[in-house]
Amino acid sequence: MKDVIRVSDMSRSNIDSLCTLDEPDLKPSRSSLGSVKEGPALTPLKPEVIQCCECGLDGTCALNIARPKSREEEDRLVASFLSGLEKLFTRENNWTFLRFLVYTMENCTRCQSCSDACHIYEASGRQEIYRPTYRTEVLRRLYFKYVKHGGLLSAWQHGDIELNWPLVARLAELSYRCNLCRRCTQVCPIGADNGLVAHELRKIFSQEMGIHPKELHDKGTMLQLKVGSTTGMPSAAVKDNVEFIDEDMSERTGLDVHTPWDVEGADVLLIHNAGEILAWPENPGAYSVVLNAAGIRWTLSSELAGYDAVNYGLWYDDAQFTRIALKQLDVARKLKVKKIVIGECGHAHKSLLVNVNRIAYGDLDIPRFSSIDLLRDIVFSGKLKLDPSRNNFPVTLQDPCAIVRLMRIIEPQREILRAIAPRFREMTPHGVDNYCCGGGGGLAILNANNFGDWRSEVAGRKKLDQILNAFSDSLDPSIPKYVCAPCSNCKGQIRDLFAYWNIWGRNRILYGGLVELIVNAMTEVKPGFLDWEWR
Repeated sequence: MKDVIRVSDMSRSNIDSLCTLDEPDLKPSRSSLGSVKEGPALTPLKPEVIQCCECGLDGTCALNIARPKSREEEDRLVASFLSGLEKLFTRENNWTFLRFLVYTMENCTRCQSCSDACHIYEASGRQEIYRPTYRTEVLRRLYFKYVKHGGLLSAWQHGDIELNWPLVARLAELSYRCNLCRRCTQVCPIGADNGLVAHELRKIFSQEMGIHPKELHDKGTMLQLKVGSTTGMPSAAVKDNVEFIDEDMSERTGLDVHTPWDVEGADVLLIHNAGEILAWPENPGAYSVVLNAAGIRWTLSSELAGYDAVNYGLWYDDAQFTRIALKQLDVARKLKVKKIVIGECGHAHKSLLVNVNRIAYGDLDIPRFSSIDLLRDIVFSGKLKLDPSRNNFPVTLQDPCAIVRLMRIIEPQREILRAIAPRFREMTPHGVDNYCCGGGGGLAILNANNFGDWRSEVAGRKKLDQILNAFSDSLDPSIPKYVCAPCSNCKGQIRDLFAYWNIWGRNRILYGGLVELIVNAMTEVKPGFLDWEWR
Protein backbone atom coordinates (compact mmCIF):
# COMPACT_ATOMS: atom_id res chain seq x y z
CA MET A 1 0.00 0.00 0.00
CA LYS A 2 1.33 3.44 -0.90
CA ASP A 3 2.07 5.99 1.77
CA VAL A 4 -0.73 8.44 2.51
CA ILE A 5 0.06 11.86 1.02
CA ARG A 6 -0.39 14.29 3.87
CA VAL A 7 -1.46 17.89 3.39
CA SER A 8 1.88 19.01 4.80
CA ASP A 9 3.60 17.24 1.87
CA MET A 10 2.34 20.03 -0.39
CA SER A 11 5.10 22.25 1.02
CA ARG A 12 7.95 19.80 0.47
CA SER A 13 10.73 20.87 -1.86
CA ASN A 14 12.83 18.62 -4.07
CA ILE A 15 10.14 16.03 -4.69
CA ASP A 16 9.56 14.55 -8.12
CA SER A 17 5.90 13.69 -7.71
CA LEU A 18 3.33 13.75 -4.96
CA CYS A 19 1.35 11.05 -6.70
CA THR A 20 2.18 8.69 -9.54
CA LEU A 21 -0.87 7.36 -11.38
CA ASP A 22 0.31 3.92 -12.36
CA GLU A 23 -2.07 1.81 -14.42
CA PRO A 24 -2.70 -0.72 -11.58
CA ASP A 25 -3.80 2.14 -9.34
CA LEU A 26 -6.52 3.32 -11.70
CA LYS A 27 -9.99 1.96 -11.27
CA PRO A 28 -10.33 -0.67 -14.01
CA SER A 29 -12.87 -0.07 -16.71
CA ARG A 30 -15.95 -2.23 -16.46
CA SER A 31 -16.29 -5.46 -18.41
CA SER A 32 -18.64 -3.63 -20.77
CA LEU A 33 -15.55 -2.15 -22.42
CA GLY A 34 -15.10 -5.58 -23.95
CA SER A 35 -12.26 -5.63 -26.42
CA VAL A 36 -11.73 -1.89 -26.48
CA LYS A 37 -8.03 -1.12 -26.67
CA GLU A 38 -6.33 0.06 -23.52
CA GLY A 39 -5.38 3.71 -23.50
CA PRO A 40 -1.73 4.65 -23.26
CA ALA A 41 -0.21 4.54 -19.80
CA LEU A 42 0.10 7.78 -17.89
CA THR A 43 3.79 8.57 -18.00
CA PRO A 44 5.43 11.60 -16.38
CA LEU A 45 6.62 14.19 -18.86
CA LYS A 46 10.25 15.14 -18.91
CA PRO A 47 10.90 18.24 -16.77
CA GLU A 48 12.83 19.91 -19.58
CA VAL A 49 9.74 19.60 -21.79
CA ILE A 50 7.18 21.12 -19.44
CA GLN A 51 9.55 23.46 -17.60
CA CYS A 52 7.38 22.77 -14.60
CA CYS A 53 6.95 24.96 -11.57
CA GLU A 54 7.59 22.09 -9.13
CA CYS A 55 3.91 21.17 -8.96
CA GLY A 56 4.92 17.51 -9.07
CA LEU A 57 1.40 16.16 -8.69
CA ASP A 58 1.15 13.03 -10.82
CA GLY A 59 3.16 13.44 -13.98
CA THR A 60 0.55 15.48 -15.85
CA CYS A 61 0.41 19.24 -16.18
CA ALA A 62 -2.42 21.56 -17.22
CA LEU A 63 -0.99 24.99 -16.47
CA ASN A 64 2.64 25.02 -17.63
CA ILE A 65 3.60 27.64 -15.04
CA ALA A 66 7.05 29.04 -15.69
CA ARG A 67 9.64 28.02 -13.11
CA PRO A 68 10.79 31.01 -11.02
CA LYS A 69 14.28 32.11 -11.99
CA SER A 70 15.37 33.20 -8.53
CA ARG A 71 14.50 33.01 -4.85
CA GLU A 72 13.40 36.62 -5.04
CA GLU A 73 10.88 35.76 -7.77
CA GLU A 74 9.58 32.86 -5.70
CA ASP A 75 9.10 35.19 -2.73
CA ARG A 76 7.27 37.69 -4.92
CA LEU A 77 4.90 35.02 -6.24
CA VAL A 78 4.19 33.72 -2.75
CA ALA A 79 3.49 37.28 -1.58
CA SER A 80 1.07 37.73 -4.49
CA PHE A 81 -0.74 34.55 -3.53
CA LEU A 82 -1.02 35.71 0.09
CA SER A 83 -2.39 39.06 -1.07
CA GLY A 84 -5.00 37.26 -3.17
CA LEU A 85 -5.85 34.97 -0.26
CA GLU A 86 -6.57 37.94 1.98
CA LYS A 87 -8.71 39.61 -0.70
CA LEU A 88 -10.66 36.38 -1.21
CA PHE A 89 -12.02 36.74 2.31
CA THR A 90 -13.07 40.40 2.15
CA ARG A 91 -16.56 41.55 1.28
CA GLU A 92 -15.45 44.34 -1.05
CA ASN A 93 -13.39 41.93 -3.17
CA ASN A 94 -15.54 38.78 -3.06
CA TRP A 95 -19.05 39.74 -2.01
CA THR A 96 -20.59 37.22 -4.42
CA PHE A 97 -19.18 34.05 -2.83
CA LEU A 98 -17.73 35.11 0.54
CA ARG A 99 -20.48 33.72 2.78
CA PHE A 100 -20.40 30.25 1.19
CA LEU A 101 -16.60 30.14 1.19
CA VAL A 102 -16.27 31.08 4.86
CA TYR A 103 -18.97 28.57 5.75
CA THR A 104 -17.00 25.80 4.07
CA MET A 105 -13.74 26.88 5.70
CA GLU A 106 -15.18 26.97 9.21
CA ASN A 107 -17.71 24.14 9.26
CA CYS A 108 -16.39 21.15 7.29
CA THR A 109 -15.86 18.28 9.75
CA ARG A 110 -13.79 16.15 7.31
CA CYS A 111 -16.34 13.34 7.57
CA GLN A 112 -15.38 12.41 3.96
CA SER A 113 -18.97 11.79 2.87
CA CYS A 114 -17.98 13.63 -0.31
CA SER A 115 -15.16 11.28 -1.29
CA ASP A 116 -17.30 8.44 -2.62
CA ALA A 117 -19.31 10.94 -4.64
CA CYS A 118 -16.24 12.15 -6.55
CA HIS A 119 -15.63 10.41 -9.87
CA ILE A 120 -12.06 11.68 -10.05
CA TYR A 121 -11.14 10.42 -6.58
CA GLU A 122 -12.67 7.03 -7.31
CA ALA A 123 -11.19 6.61 -10.79
CA SER A 124 -7.72 7.69 -9.64
CA GLY A 125 -7.48 4.64 -7.40
CA ARG A 126 -8.54 6.79 -4.42
CA GLN A 127 -5.37 8.82 -4.41
CA GLU A 128 -5.36 11.18 -1.43
CA ILE A 129 -4.67 14.35 -3.42
CA TYR A 130 -7.90 13.80 -5.37
CA ARG A 131 -10.08 13.56 -2.27
CA PRO A 132 -12.51 16.54 -2.52
CA THR A 133 -11.44 17.80 0.92
CA TYR A 134 -7.70 17.72 0.18
CA ARG A 135 -7.28 21.10 -1.52
CA THR A 136 -9.91 22.49 0.85
CA GLU A 137 -7.84 21.43 3.85
CA VAL A 138 -4.77 23.14 2.39
CA LEU A 139 -6.72 26.36 1.92
CA ARG A 140 -8.36 26.03 5.34
CA ARG A 141 -5.02 25.85 7.14
CA LEU A 142 -3.78 28.88 5.22
CA TYR A 143 -7.04 30.73 5.96
CA PHE A 144 -6.88 30.15 9.70
CA LYS A 145 -3.20 31.05 9.91
CA TYR A 146 -2.93 34.05 7.60
CA VAL A 147 -6.46 35.48 7.41
CA LYS A 148 -8.42 34.48 10.49
CA HIS A 149 -5.53 34.88 12.94
CA GLY A 150 -3.15 37.16 11.08
CA GLY A 151 -0.30 34.67 10.82
CA LEU A 152 -0.05 34.19 14.59
CA LEU A 153 -0.95 30.50 14.87
CA SER A 154 1.80 28.13 15.86
CA ALA A 155 2.68 25.05 13.79
CA TRP A 156 0.57 22.61 15.77
CA GLN A 157 -2.44 24.90 15.62
CA HIS A 158 -2.56 25.22 11.84
CA GLY A 159 -1.39 21.72 10.94
CA ASP A 160 2.31 22.26 10.22
CA ILE A 161 1.95 23.61 6.68
CA GLU A 162 4.43 26.06 5.18
CA LEU A 163 3.43 28.70 2.68
CA ASN A 164 6.13 28.47 0.02
CA TRP A 165 6.43 28.32 -3.78
CA PRO A 166 6.10 24.51 -4.13
CA LEU A 167 2.83 24.63 -2.20
CA VAL A 168 1.48 27.55 -4.25
CA ALA A 169 2.43 25.88 -7.54
CA ARG A 170 0.88 22.54 -6.55
CA LEU A 171 -2.28 24.24 -5.32
CA ALA A 172 -2.60 26.04 -8.66
CA GLU A 173 -2.34 22.78 -10.58
CA LEU A 174 -4.62 20.95 -8.15
CA SER A 175 -7.35 23.57 -8.61
CA TYR A 176 -7.64 22.31 -12.20
CA ARG A 177 -8.05 18.68 -11.17
CA CYS A 178 -11.68 19.31 -10.22
CA ASN A 179 -14.63 19.45 -12.64
CA LEU A 180 -16.57 21.89 -10.41
CA CYS A 181 -19.49 19.49 -10.84
CA ARG A 182 -20.61 19.96 -7.20
CA ARG A 183 -21.55 16.30 -6.75
CA CYS A 184 -19.52 16.41 -3.54
CA THR A 185 -21.54 19.40 -2.33
CA GLN A 186 -24.81 17.64 -3.06
CA VAL A 187 -24.00 14.78 -0.67
CA CYS A 188 -22.38 16.87 2.07
CA PRO A 189 -24.56 16.61 5.21
CA ILE A 190 -23.92 20.26 6.07
CA GLY A 191 -23.63 21.72 2.56
CA ALA A 192 -19.90 22.49 2.50
CA ASP A 193 -18.83 23.28 -1.06
CA ASN A 194 -15.44 21.84 -2.03
CA GLY A 195 -16.13 22.61 -5.69
CA LEU A 196 -16.45 26.29 -4.79
CA VAL A 197 -13.05 26.10 -3.10
CA ALA A 198 -11.43 24.94 -6.35
CA HIS A 199 -13.16 27.78 -8.21
CA GLU A 200 -12.06 30.40 -5.68
CA LEU A 201 -8.47 29.19 -5.82
CA ARG A 202 -8.53 29.64 -9.59
CA LYS A 203 -9.62 33.24 -9.01
CA ILE A 204 -6.59 33.97 -6.84
CA PHE A 205 -4.23 32.60 -9.45
CA SER A 206 -5.89 34.44 -12.34
CA GLN A 207 -6.88 37.77 -10.85
CA GLU A 208 -3.93 38.27 -8.52
CA MET A 209 -1.09 36.32 -10.13
CA GLY A 210 -1.93 36.11 -13.83
CA ILE A 211 -1.77 32.30 -13.75
CA HIS A 212 -4.44 30.58 -15.82
CA PRO A 213 -4.70 28.01 -18.62
CA LYS A 214 -4.10 29.63 -22.01
CA GLU A 215 -7.14 27.80 -23.36
CA LEU A 216 -9.41 29.60 -20.88
CA HIS A 217 -7.77 33.02 -20.87
CA ASP A 218 -5.62 33.90 -23.90
CA LYS A 219 -7.60 31.75 -26.34
CA GLY A 220 -10.79 32.08 -24.31
CA THR A 221 -12.08 35.20 -22.61
CA MET A 222 -9.47 37.56 -24.07
CA LEU A 223 -10.11 36.31 -27.60
CA GLN A 224 -13.87 36.58 -27.13
CA LEU A 225 -13.61 40.17 -25.89
CA LYS A 226 -11.34 41.11 -28.78
CA VAL A 227 -12.82 39.20 -31.72
CA GLY A 228 -16.30 38.19 -30.51
CA SER A 229 -15.92 34.46 -29.98
CA THR A 230 -13.60 31.93 -28.36
CA THR A 231 -13.48 30.20 -31.74
CA GLY A 232 -11.65 33.20 -33.17
CA MET A 233 -14.44 33.77 -35.70
CA PRO A 234 -15.38 37.42 -36.27
CA SER A 235 -18.94 38.30 -37.14
CA ALA A 236 -18.47 37.99 -40.92
CA ALA A 237 -16.97 34.52 -40.61
CA VAL A 238 -19.82 33.34 -38.39
CA LYS A 239 -22.42 34.56 -40.87
CA ASP A 240 -20.59 32.85 -43.74
CA ASN A 241 -20.44 29.60 -41.78
CA VAL A 242 -24.12 29.74 -40.88
CA GLU A 243 -25.01 30.42 -44.50
CA PHE A 244 -23.16 27.26 -45.45
CA ILE A 245 -24.96 25.37 -42.66
CA ASP A 246 -28.31 26.60 -44.00
CA GLU A 247 -27.42 25.28 -47.46
CA ASP A 248 -26.29 21.93 -46.08
CA MET A 249 -29.37 21.58 -43.87
CA SER A 250 -31.66 22.43 -46.77
CA GLU A 251 -30.10 19.62 -48.77
CA ARG A 252 -30.19 17.12 -45.88
CA THR A 253 -33.75 17.86 -44.77
CA GLY A 254 -35.47 18.78 -48.04
CA LEU A 255 -36.68 22.02 -46.41
CA ASP A 256 -35.83 25.62 -47.17
CA VAL A 257 -33.66 26.39 -44.12
CA HIS A 258 -32.90 30.03 -43.39
CA THR A 259 -31.32 31.54 -40.27
CA PRO A 260 -32.41 35.12 -39.46
CA TRP A 261 -29.87 37.68 -38.27
CA ASP A 262 -30.24 40.88 -36.21
CA VAL A 263 -34.05 41.00 -36.22
CA GLU A 264 -34.99 43.93 -33.99
CA GLY A 265 -37.86 43.20 -31.61
CA ALA A 266 -37.74 39.44 -32.19
CA ASP A 267 -39.49 37.23 -29.67
CA VAL A 268 -36.35 35.14 -29.16
CA LEU A 269 -32.63 35.92 -29.34
CA LEU A 270 -30.99 32.50 -29.58
CA ILE A 271 -27.33 32.41 -28.52
CA HIS A 272 -25.37 29.27 -29.36
CA ASN A 273 -22.03 28.11 -28.10
CA ALA A 274 -20.19 29.21 -31.26
CA GLY A 275 -18.08 26.06 -31.09
CA GLU A 276 -21.15 24.20 -32.35
CA ILE A 277 -20.95 26.10 -35.62
CA LEU A 278 -17.48 24.70 -36.28
CA ALA A 279 -17.52 21.30 -34.57
CA TRP A 280 -21.18 20.20 -34.68
CA PRO A 281 -22.91 22.40 -37.30
CA GLU A 282 -25.92 20.07 -37.45
CA ASN A 283 -26.89 21.38 -33.98
CA PRO A 284 -27.40 25.08 -34.83
CA GLY A 285 -28.79 23.94 -38.19
CA ALA A 286 -31.36 21.78 -36.43
CA TYR A 287 -32.43 24.72 -34.27
CA SER A 288 -33.11 26.74 -37.42
CA VAL A 289 -35.27 23.89 -38.74
CA VAL A 290 -37.29 23.50 -35.53
CA LEU A 291 -37.80 27.19 -34.71
CA ASN A 292 -38.85 28.01 -38.27
CA ALA A 293 -41.23 25.05 -38.40
CA ALA A 294 -42.77 26.13 -35.09
CA GLY A 295 -43.43 29.63 -36.44
CA ILE A 296 -41.34 31.42 -33.82
CA ARG A 297 -40.07 34.92 -34.57
CA TRP A 298 -36.43 34.54 -33.62
CA THR A 299 -32.98 35.81 -34.47
CA LEU A 300 -29.25 35.42 -34.04
CA SER A 301 -27.03 38.44 -33.35
CA SER A 302 -23.92 39.34 -35.32
CA GLU A 303 -22.65 41.74 -32.65
CA LEU A 304 -19.41 41.06 -30.77
CA ALA A 305 -20.03 38.38 -28.11
CA GLY A 306 -23.68 38.22 -29.18
CA TYR A 307 -23.22 35.10 -31.30
CA ASP A 308 -21.25 33.12 -28.73
CA ALA A 309 -22.89 32.13 -25.43
CA VAL A 310 -19.53 30.92 -24.12
CA ASN A 311 -18.24 32.65 -21.00
CA TYR A 312 -15.11 30.90 -19.80
CA GLY A 313 -14.77 33.48 -17.03
CA LEU A 314 -17.38 31.47 -15.14
CA TRP A 315 -14.73 28.83 -14.43
CA TYR A 316 -11.77 30.89 -13.31
CA ASP A 317 -12.13 34.69 -13.18
CA ASP A 318 -15.11 36.75 -12.00
CA ALA A 319 -13.85 39.94 -13.63
CA GLN A 320 -13.60 38.31 -17.04
CA PHE A 321 -17.00 36.70 -16.51
CA THR A 322 -18.59 40.09 -15.83
CA ARG A 323 -17.02 41.77 -18.86
CA ILE A 324 -18.38 39.12 -21.21
CA ALA A 325 -21.81 38.78 -19.58
CA LEU A 326 -22.45 42.53 -19.75
CA LYS A 327 -21.64 42.56 -23.47
CA GLN A 328 -24.01 39.65 -24.10
CA LEU A 329 -26.83 41.36 -22.20
CA ASP A 330 -26.21 44.64 -23.99
CA VAL A 331 -26.56 42.92 -27.38
CA ALA A 332 -30.04 41.75 -26.39
CA ARG A 333 -30.93 45.21 -25.06
CA LYS A 334 -29.97 46.90 -28.32
CA LEU A 335 -31.98 44.39 -30.36
CA LYS A 336 -35.01 44.95 -28.09
CA VAL A 337 -35.78 41.23 -28.03
CA LYS A 338 -38.42 39.86 -25.70
CA LYS A 339 -36.25 37.09 -24.28
CA ILE A 340 -32.87 35.41 -24.55
CA VAL A 341 -32.70 31.66 -25.13
CA ILE A 342 -29.48 29.74 -24.51
CA GLY A 343 -28.54 26.90 -26.85
CA GLU A 344 -27.24 23.50 -25.77
CA CYS A 345 -24.30 24.58 -23.64
CA GLY A 346 -24.13 23.77 -19.93
CA HIS A 347 -21.86 26.50 -18.62
CA ALA A 348 -23.59 29.10 -20.83
CA HIS A 349 -26.85 28.13 -19.10
CA LYS A 350 -25.32 28.74 -15.69
CA SER A 351 -23.57 31.96 -16.66
CA LEU A 352 -26.50 33.64 -18.44
CA LEU A 353 -29.40 32.15 -16.49
CA VAL A 354 -27.98 32.11 -12.95
CA ASN A 355 -24.71 33.89 -12.22
CA VAL A 356 -25.56 36.90 -14.36
CA ASN A 357 -28.47 37.66 -12.03
CA ARG A 358 -25.98 39.44 -9.77
CA ILE A 359 -25.27 42.08 -12.42
CA ALA A 360 -28.39 42.10 -14.64
CA TYR A 361 -30.59 44.98 -13.56
CA GLY A 362 -32.44 47.88 -15.14
CA ASP A 363 -32.75 47.59 -18.92
CA LEU A 364 -30.24 44.70 -18.89
CA ASP A 365 -32.61 42.50 -16.91
CA ILE A 366 -34.00 40.78 -19.98
CA PRO A 367 -35.93 37.49 -19.47
CA ARG A 368 -33.64 34.51 -20.07
CA PHE A 369 -34.62 30.88 -20.70
CA SER A 370 -33.19 27.49 -21.55
CA SER A 371 -33.57 26.16 -25.08
CA ILE A 372 -34.46 22.79 -23.52
CA ASP A 373 -37.67 24.26 -22.09
CA LEU A 374 -38.43 25.89 -25.43
CA LEU A 375 -37.91 22.61 -27.30
CA ARG A 376 -40.20 20.80 -24.87
CA ASP A 377 -42.94 23.38 -25.45
CA ILE A 378 -42.54 23.09 -29.22
CA VAL A 379 -42.60 19.28 -29.23
CA PHE A 380 -45.83 19.16 -27.23
CA SER A 381 -47.47 22.11 -28.98
CA GLY A 382 -48.52 19.97 -31.94
CA LYS A 383 -46.78 22.34 -34.36
CA LEU A 384 -44.40 19.60 -35.51
CA LYS A 385 -45.44 16.28 -37.00
CA LEU A 386 -43.20 13.70 -35.36
CA ASP A 387 -42.70 10.01 -36.04
CA PRO A 388 -40.91 8.36 -33.06
CA SER A 389 -40.17 5.24 -35.12
CA ARG A 390 -37.52 7.25 -36.96
CA ASN A 391 -35.57 7.22 -33.68
CA ASN A 392 -35.99 3.51 -33.10
CA PHE A 393 -32.45 2.88 -31.85
CA PRO A 394 -30.98 2.80 -28.31
CA VAL A 395 -30.67 6.31 -26.85
CA THR A 396 -29.26 7.36 -23.49
CA LEU A 397 -29.01 10.81 -21.94
CA GLN A 398 -26.00 12.64 -20.55
CA ASP A 399 -27.00 15.08 -17.81
CA PRO A 400 -24.80 18.19 -18.01
CA CYS A 401 -23.85 19.16 -14.46
CA ALA A 402 -24.57 22.88 -14.87
CA ILE A 403 -28.02 22.30 -16.38
CA VAL A 404 -29.22 19.38 -14.29
CA ARG A 405 -27.48 19.25 -10.92
CA LEU A 406 -26.83 22.98 -10.51
CA MET A 407 -30.00 24.35 -12.15
CA ARG A 408 -32.45 21.46 -11.69
CA ILE A 409 -33.59 21.42 -15.34
CA ILE A 410 -34.26 17.70 -15.21
CA GLU A 411 -37.56 16.65 -16.79
CA PRO A 412 -38.06 18.71 -20.00
CA GLN A 413 -35.39 16.81 -21.94
CA ARG A 414 -36.68 13.50 -20.61
CA GLU A 415 -40.24 14.33 -21.62
CA ILE A 416 -38.99 14.97 -25.14
CA LEU A 417 -36.98 11.73 -25.30
CA ARG A 418 -39.84 9.61 -23.95
CA ALA A 419 -42.05 11.08 -26.69
CA ILE A 420 -39.67 10.71 -29.66
CA ALA A 421 -37.19 7.93 -28.76
CA PRO A 422 -38.93 4.59 -28.08
CA ARG A 423 -35.72 2.89 -26.92
CA PHE A 424 -34.59 5.60 -24.52
CA ARG A 425 -32.85 4.29 -21.40
CA GLU A 426 -31.29 6.10 -18.46
CA MET A 427 -27.73 5.90 -17.26
CA THR A 428 -27.12 4.63 -13.73
CA PRO A 429 -27.22 6.86 -11.77
CA HIS A 430 -28.92 9.70 -13.63
CA GLY A 431 -30.54 13.09 -13.10
CA VAL A 432 -28.97 15.15 -10.32
CA ASP A 433 -26.98 12.08 -9.26
CA ASN A 434 -25.36 11.58 -12.65
CA TYR A 435 -21.58 11.81 -12.96
CA CYS A 436 -19.76 14.62 -14.73
CA CYS A 437 -18.47 13.78 -18.20
CA GLY A 438 -14.98 14.52 -16.91
CA GLY A 439 -14.63 17.69 -18.95
CA GLY A 440 -16.63 20.05 -16.75
CA GLY A 441 -15.20 23.21 -15.21
CA GLY A 442 -13.31 24.00 -18.41
CA LEU A 443 -11.21 20.83 -18.39
CA ALA A 444 -12.63 19.58 -21.71
CA ILE A 445 -10.66 22.20 -23.62
CA LEU A 446 -7.39 21.84 -21.67
CA ASN A 447 -4.86 19.84 -23.67
CA ALA A 448 -1.42 21.06 -22.62
CA ASN A 449 1.21 18.35 -22.47
CA ASN A 450 -0.46 15.03 -21.57
CA PHE A 451 -3.44 16.52 -19.76
CA GLY A 452 -5.81 15.06 -22.37
CA ASP A 453 -4.62 11.59 -21.37
CA TRP A 454 -5.44 12.37 -17.75
CA ARG A 455 -8.97 13.44 -18.74
CA SER A 456 -9.55 10.19 -20.60
CA GLU A 457 -7.81 7.90 -18.13
CA VAL A 458 -9.10 9.44 -14.91
CA ALA A 459 -11.64 12.27 -15.09
CA GLY A 460 -13.76 10.67 -17.84
CA ARG A 461 -13.44 7.03 -16.86
CA LYS A 462 -16.64 6.95 -14.79
CA LYS A 463 -18.66 8.50 -17.60
CA LEU A 464 -17.35 6.02 -20.13
CA ASP A 465 -18.42 3.17 -17.86
CA GLN A 466 -21.88 4.71 -17.53
CA ILE A 467 -22.35 5.06 -21.27
CA LEU A 468 -21.25 1.52 -22.05
CA ASN A 469 -23.33 0.07 -19.26
CA ALA A 470 -26.40 1.91 -20.56
CA PHE A 471 -25.88 0.12 -23.89
CA SER A 472 -24.87 -3.23 -22.39
CA ASP A 473 -27.67 -4.98 -24.31
CA SER A 474 -26.61 -3.55 -27.67
CA LEU A 475 -22.84 -3.11 -27.80
CA ASP A 476 -22.72 -5.06 -31.06
CA PRO A 477 -21.29 -2.58 -33.63
CA SER A 478 -24.03 -3.56 -36.08
CA ILE A 479 -26.51 -1.75 -33.79
CA PRO A 480 -26.27 2.06 -33.98
CA LYS A 481 -26.60 3.84 -30.63
CA TYR A 482 -26.92 7.50 -29.62
CA VAL A 483 -25.71 9.45 -26.59
CA CYS A 484 -27.87 12.54 -26.29
CA ALA A 485 -25.64 15.21 -24.75
CA PRO A 486 -27.31 18.65 -24.75
CA CYS A 487 -24.06 20.46 -23.93
CA SER A 488 -21.07 21.44 -26.08
CA ASN A 489 -18.62 20.79 -23.27
CA CYS A 490 -19.99 17.28 -22.71
CA LYS A 491 -19.86 16.55 -26.43
CA GLY A 492 -16.24 17.65 -26.63
CA GLN A 493 -15.26 15.42 -23.73
CA ILE A 494 -17.27 12.45 -25.07
CA ARG A 495 -15.64 12.94 -28.48
CA ASP A 496 -12.20 12.74 -26.86
CA LEU A 497 -13.18 9.74 -24.72
CA PHE A 498 -14.53 7.86 -27.74
CA ALA A 499 -11.41 8.60 -29.77
CA TYR A 500 -9.07 7.63 -26.94
CA TRP A 501 -10.82 4.33 -26.24
CA ASN A 502 -11.78 3.61 -29.88
CA ILE A 503 -15.46 3.43 -28.99
CA TRP A 504 -16.79 4.14 -32.48
CA GLY A 505 -14.75 1.40 -34.08
CA ARG A 506 -15.65 -1.15 -31.41
CA ASN A 507 -19.19 -0.21 -30.39
CA ARG A 508 -20.63 2.22 -33.01
CA ILE A 509 -21.98 4.81 -30.62
CA LEU A 510 -22.87 8.22 -32.03
CA TYR A 511 -23.17 11.29 -29.83
CA GLY A 512 -24.97 14.55 -30.43
CA GLY A 513 -27.48 17.01 -29.05
CA LEU A 514 -31.18 16.92 -28.25
CA VAL A 515 -32.53 19.03 -31.10
CA GLU A 516 -30.99 16.70 -33.71
CA LEU A 517 -33.20 13.86 -32.48
CA ILE A 518 -36.25 16.10 -32.87
CA VAL A 519 -35.35 16.90 -36.47
CA ASN A 520 -34.65 13.25 -37.18
CA ALA A 521 -38.23 12.45 -36.06
CA MET A 522 -39.92 15.20 -38.11
CA THR A 523 -42.04 13.66 -40.87
CA GLU A 524 -41.52 16.60 -43.24
CA VAL A 525 -37.75 16.05 -43.05
CA LYS A 526 -36.17 13.55 -45.41
CA PRO A 527 -35.51 10.25 -43.59
CA GLY A 528 -32.02 9.60 -42.24
CA PHE A 529 -31.07 13.05 -40.95
CA LEU A 530 -28.63 11.53 -38.44
CA ASP A 531 -25.43 10.43 -40.14
CA TRP A 532 -24.42 7.03 -38.79
CA GLU A 533 -21.23 7.01 -40.80
CA TRP A 534 -20.03 10.09 -38.95
CA ARG A 535 -16.87 9.62 -36.86
